[in-house]
Amino acid sequence: MSVFRNLEARIEGLVEGVFSRAFSSEVQPVELARKLAKEMDSHKTASVSRVYVPNEYTVHLSEKDRDKLEGYERSLEQELSGYLLEHARRKGYDLLTRPEVHFNTDSRLRLGEFGIQARLVKPPAREGEMPSQADEGHTMVYKVAPQPPDDPTERPPERPSLTRAVVDLNERRYVLDGPRAVLGRSDDAECVLRDPNVSRRHAELRQDAAGQWEIFDLGSTNGVKVNGRRVTEAPLRAGDQVTIGTTTFRFGIER
Repeated sequence: MSVFRNLEARIEGLVEGVFSRAFSSEVQPVELARKLAKEMDSHKTASVSRVYVPNEYTVHLSEKDRDKLEGYERSLEQELSGYLLEHARRKGYDLLTRPEVHFNTDSRLRLGEFGIQARLVKPPAREGEMPSQADEGHTMVYKVAPQPPDDPTERPPERPSLTRAVVDLNERRYVLDGPRAVLGRSDDAECVLRDPNVSRRHAELRQDAAGQWEIFDLGSTNGVKVNGRRVTEAPLRAGDQVTIGTTTFRFGIER
């Protein structure tokens, strides 16, 4: 029995359509190319010394997806044909003819779904003779299983919106951008206080993971007071009066 008769005897096993949900919005050409190559890989058949693959592919699209190809459908068919030809060369497959890709509309499909039917078509032996091909066969439909709703307990906690600390003095106002800001007499401090009773690095304002602002004494000589009470560290709210050395400011928050 010749190679082609062997192929014809086994060709019915090659015909199978595969429906796949590509995107929830619409079918993308790159996804078509990947699935066409997958169908080629899935439908190869071996003879004595060669591996043959389908050379004719029908892509079934929903009406809305087909409409989106208007104006460049033929160009896309040729591009996908070239992609399959190159894929076959890379894999070492044999083709009876150059791969052909054609589009078809299937009203049963929804936007983002498509089907691929692969066939191995034998070219005519004589001019005028119709090419022989496999029976159309049936189309197997595949659906992506719906994803279960997210479990709220597994969601990462939402990060609080960051705010900016405000140091409001009588003669000037500092708005501090970072989650940390040093207050002191040093020129390197984020908030410079020209008070001889203030240490070079006197205290630090910090915003914790929950968005709460706090003040920390950095080992100053004259300490820190919040609303008249001496503290080494304390949470701050808008409107609190903070005393560093002999300088008192009003703490504020800007969003």
